[in-house]
Amino acid sequence: MFKKISLSTWIIIAMVVGTLVGWQFPQAADGAKVLSNLFLRMIKLLVVPLILSTLVVGIAGHGDDMKKVGRLALRSIIYFEVVTTLALVVGLLAGNLAKPGVGIDLSKASAEEGAKFASNKVTLGGVLEHTIPTSFFDAAAHNEVLQIVFFSVLFSAGLATIPASRGKETLLAFFEGIAEVMFKFTGYVMAFAPIGIGGAIAYTVGKSGLGVLLSLGKLVLTLYGALVVFVLAVLLPVAWFAKVPIRRFLQKVKEPWLLAFSTASSEAALPLAMTRLEELGVPKRIIAFVMPTGYSFNLDGTTLYLALASVFAAQAAGGEMTVGQQVVMLLTLMLTSKGVAAVPRAALVILSGTLTMFGLPLEAVAVILGVDALMDMARTSVNLLGNCLATVVMARWEGEFPDPARAPEPPAA
Repeated sequence: MFKKISLSTWIIIAMVVGTLVGWQFPQAADGAKVLSNLFLRMIKLLVVPLILSTLVVGIAGHGDDMKKVGRLALRSIIYFEVVTTLALVVGLLAGNLAKPGVGIDLSKASAEEGAKFASNKVTLGGVLEHTIPTSFFDAAAHNEVLQIVFFSVLFSAGLATIPASRGKETLLAFFEGIAEVMFKFTGYVMAFAPIGIGGAIAYTVGKSGLGVLLSLGKLVLTLYGALVVFVLAVLLPVAWFAKVPIRRFLQKVKEPWLLAFSTASSEAALPLAMTRLEELGVPKRIIAFVMPTGYSFNLDGTTLYLALASVFAAQAAGGEMTVGQQVVMLLTLMLTSKGVAAVPRAALVILSGTLTMFGLPLEAVAVILGVDALMDMARTSVNLLGNCLATVVMARWEGEFPDPARAPEPPAA
């Protein structure tokens, strides 16, 4: 009987059970976190070999040249910039309309938490420099996904140019074997997912409590509402315009989305999302390039959150940002948010730096920390959804995703 229950159903059951356990037995929160950490560690264990092998096979194994890879990279960056800018606009509008910071008392909050995050400076130059690893093994040890992508693309380009007599086919067969094993590995790890997710939810509820929603409920609801508006007003039209089979797409990304939401971890959902997109018909080389790159340049949910949280801080301080100030802040976040994947607690680091730059109170970060876990779940799941859609759109743009409307007619009997 249990075998007939789908993974997504098990995940939902785990989320409900985890919520009840965290609510009724908050003292067990630390113990529950161990289960979550075990799951996340298994995920991190497979991310690097999975990305490396699929990119090498996808590029070197199919005769791609650097011009083709460069075209995919340029198109991806253009798409990422347009969509994340729209996410920032939605976040600013939501903050100005809902005014979640009005009436919030910052007098009892400490600025020390915000100062701690603000001390980590993120610059565009630093992000670009961070993209290139000094050592593949160091990048792999620290799960630096963007650095692994950079290495894999150059390695694949070199492998594609050597003759078969110099061992090309042997190397390709080696990486094809690794790719197959890692997809099997992903399946085994996903069997543990409901347990890890139940632990993550129990820890979050046990530590934060349901009562924390009462004081900052308006901010949390504003974020969730803004993310829904972004999905319906931006992502859905993009999917329709690119002729993405929306029903099939949603069926495939449902389980990765639940993983991202319940664990608040993009890494946790990445391997399963790659597997599901391949089942949808997206080529491996596009999946392996666009998905990891998107986690540095296409974090739709996070950029929307940053804009909303900045407006929240200004309102909580008792002031309103002028239109001109908000435009400057939007332009600033367009650049600084690209470094989100490079630092721990990245969204809070970027937020703290932005507040400092515009003279806004860092006490707002300390207030937001109380509900950040709940908001992190929402923004991470939208990051995952946006990157899955971007991958399918890029495949369509490259002419490598089948158009149902142009499916070949069956042969005559």
